[in-house]
Amino acid sequence: MEQYSTDQIWVGLDVHQSSITAAVLYGDSHDPEVVRMRGDLNAVRKFFRRLSQDGTPRSCYEASGAGYVLQRALGRDGFHCEVIAPSLIPRKPGDRRKTDKLDAIRLAKLYRSGHLTPIAVPNEEQEAVRQLVRARLAVQGEITRLRHRIVRVLATHGYHFHGTKSNWTKKHRAWLGQLRYELDGPLRTVAGMHLEHLEYLETQQRSMDAEIERFSQMLPWRRGADALRCFRGIKTLTAMTLLTEIGDIRRFPSPSGLMAYTGLIPSERSSGDVERRGPITRAGNSFLRRVLVESAWHYRHRAGADLILKRRRQGQNPEVVAIAVKAQHRLSRKFWNLSQRKHTNKAVVAVARELTGFIWAALMAIEEEM
Repeated sequence: MEQYSTDQIWVGLDVHQSSITAAVLYGDSHDPEVVRMRGDLNAVRKFFRRLSQDGTPRSCYEASGAGYVLQRALGRDGFHCEVIAPSLIPRKPGDRRKTDKLDAIRLAKLYRSGHLTPIAVPNEEQEAVRQLVRARLAVQGEITRLRHRIVRVLATHGYHFHGTKSNWTKKHRAWLGQLRYELDGPLRTVAGMHLEHLEYLETQQRSMDAEIERFSQMLPWRRGADALRCFRGIKTLTAMTLLTEIGDIRRFPSPSGLMAYTGLIPSERSSGDVERRGPITRAGNSFLRRVLVESAWHYRHRAGADLILKRRRQGQNPEVVAIAVKAQHRLSRKFWNLSQRKHTNKAVVAVARELTGFIWAALMAIEEEM
């Protein structure tokens, strides 16, 4: 591609489905040029070809529902484009104006000054598998909500199950199946509709589980999934969630970087000699945070490995197995020590944060082996 100048051109893009607004800063210029285009990749590509005649465009836009299509299209054409983390964009507390033009100008100026934080853009295969795993987690949420709804609907009409301590056991399902045909009128219709919907969702869930299991045995996921399954509380779904959401572990030079990415580190408002630490930041990847906290609950049990866990560790990298065993003993002790002094939920979060460090070490060991 012919370049007439090597001067930097900073471009902030405000991307929507129907339109794209670009703010262009040439070099150290303070007055941006604002261009509004239709939401068409070809229009944006032509715009960047025109800009390249005056310099080297460097562009960015916020991560949103627009995805990474624009970034990949510009990258294939040889243009530099980054996707910015929206939650880390500096904002003035007194600024109450928001338009596409102002957003694009703000992005261009902050990008030029180096105050924006880009996110790691996954490749198309990683993003596709990530969407599959997220869909599986979403279906699980729908199943949970529907189960609660079924129990509440029946309870409001005086139908309670006392056969077991918990619901949705085999006995509870058998009771629901029998009750379904004993009901009459609108209640029978509602119960039947909900139970049929539940059966459909559970069928979808099993189908997704089989698909995720299949991908976990394929490259490039197999080595990482097998390594993570050495940890207590991590099976295929959790392992694939961790792998697809983390991406390349080498982008985190230390465990603390990965911990911050999960939002499991404490917030802090310290000044002078006074240190104030608050609840976790919850900034970062919520999917990672969710599965890590769920896995951390397993460390409330005794540290001894069960038969299934020993089988999963057979034939794996000895260094990874050693990390998993160390985590199993250390985190179990940590949970019980903290739970005696603090609320159980706080102990679990602390265990999840430290578990993140062990996961970082295991994934780094796999990278070094390769």
